[in-house]
Amino acid sequence: MEKQNPPVVVVGAGPVGLAAAAHLVERGIEPLVLEAGPSAATAVRDWAHVRLFSPWAEVTDPAAEKLLAPTGWTRPDGTTYPTGRDWAERYLQPLADALGDKVRYGATVTGVARAGRDRIVDSGRDEQPFTVHLETADGGEERITARAVIDASGTWSTPGPMGADGLPALGERKAADRITHRVPDLTDPAVRARYAGKRTAVVGSGASAFTALALLADLAGEDADTHAVWILRRGIGDATYGGGEADQLPARGALGLRAKAAVEAG
Repeated sequence: MEKQNPPVVVVGAGPVGLAAAAHLVERGIEPLVLEAGPSAATAVRDWAHVRLFSPWAEVTDPAAEKLLAPTGWTRPDGTTYPTGRDWAERYLQPLADALGDKVRYGATVTGVARAGRDRIVDSGRDEQPFTVHLETADGGEERITARAVIDASGTWSTPGPMGADGLPALGERKAADRITHRVPDLTDPAVRARYAGKRTAVVGSGASAFTALALLADLAGEDADTHAVWILRRGIGDATYGGGEADQLPARGALGLRAKAAVEAG
């Protein structure tokens, strides 16, 4: 039997999805967060070693803090910068725990549609609730009725290809076993061995590329046979490295300057 007032389904228990759920609770609306992974912030935990550009004061949500307050949670020093691991363990997982049974793990959303309206039937479509299809961790399938759906699943599991037209570059698929879309954790001996003494191409000009360049430059300082080649779609200009000392996010500006120093040093 369907609920009289179905929940708002939020796809993804990351920082955006959990904050959205907290705001729904604050407004008296029942959320249901569906997370494919086994815990909150599954994607964030994949880059646990990377430090955020924003301090704690800017990466916690006011509605979430209200929800956490009765649990005894206190926000870490607002002027310090958390790593992905800090963010997940000290804020996002406690927030998911505070939401309790409003968060489901091991639930992969496979489709969203209007109830009773297939691809052909259009009449009254916008008046119907949503049907959310999901697959559970044990391979089972379910359908959930939702009054609305918020997609906060992000793009971490579907990273952008290297081709300039949004499609894989020629040869990218064949070389998949040599390509990673993650910032390397060089504190891990196995990961370090993959890059030490080798030539690595870093593609892109975003924060992840800057972080990788800076890390590989440090590694090259310890192993002279380690090299990095930076591949850009556009030439290097005044804005390539971000705002530098004038950047609105000082930590981001400092990272850009580190990358610039690495390039200028060869």
